[in-house]
Amino acid sequence: MQYVGIQSQMWKNNLRSVFLIISFPVLIVGMVWLFLFLIQRYASETGIVNYAEIQEQFIQAVPFVLLAVGIWFAIAWLFHTRMIQKATLSKPLTRKENMRVYNLVENLCMSRGLPMPQLNIIEDDSLNAFASGISKKSYTISLSRGIISKLEDDELEAVIAHELTHIMNKDVRLLIISVIFVGIFAFISQIAFRSLLYSAGGRSQKKNGFALIVIMLAVGILGYILSIVFRFALSRKREYLADAGAAELTKNPDALARALRKISKDPWIEAVKRDDVAQMFIDHPTKKEDSSSLNSMINGIFATHPPVQKRIQILEQF
Repeated sequence: MQYVGIQSQMWKNNLRSVFLIISFPVLIVGMVWLFLFLIQRYASETGIVNYAEIQEQFIQAVPFVLLAVGIWFAIAWLFHTRMIQKATLSKPLTRKENMRVYNLVENLCMSRGLPMPQLNIIEDDSLNAFASGISKKSYTISLSRGIISKLEDDELEAVIAHELTHIMNKDVRLLIISVIFVGIFAFISQIAFRSLLYSAGGRSQKKNGFALIVIMLAVGILGYILSIVFRFALSRKREYLADAGAAELTKNPDALARALRKISKDPWIEAVKRDDVAQMFIDHPTKKEDSSSLNSMINGIFATHPPVQKRIQILEQF
């Protein structure tokens, strides 16, 4: 796979970031209106929908909803580094603790005139790594204890180059935005569901059941739309491009291919429980399932990472 160019990929990811920032409030506003409509429809004794009342409630509710979302986003944006460290149990890796890793990172950064990112370590014997951050001050590469100790120098250098490419391509900022938005959507969906349960408390069992089905369907549809938006923004192509960028940076595609083979055998990081965080790793940090199972096939269709074997085949063509 030919690398498309750093400036082109940066422009595309910046455009996708803007798209996410604009589209998400639109989806939230639509969700508010639909929620008010369903409350009006199923909380009314007559079942008649008063659209004028919905419109009035909508106008009153939207500023508060957007303010709450804005505050959530601002807090998450400012403290995303701590949130990710907590979700992965990563901690700073000092130069004295591992000079080898620092030398590899510094050499790669010097070859491209890049600022040195922060380095973190995850105390896990499995093999995995990820990059995070939204600015030069917060860019971080996190490596598991296992990947540091079990890879040869050229293999570890290739993995670091892969993560540096994510930083150069602005993939990490796009991922942080998606993690924040998914968290907001999950929270609002839970509030909407609990509110409907409370509002339907006085209705008949049959009416309650139908109302719950409708609201779950509505939330499910919105969740599906939102997932499509994120799938579009977080295309699997970003991993192929990072692989290609690493090959270009190190001039050694075979080293990354060998590293991916080793990583694919044991990528499971026990501390990582959230899928939105898991998608940031070089390989999805979960236990490998039986490839013959239906569940494995479905997961493959909707996976955030392309198959490792396919990535290796492309690297072998360089």
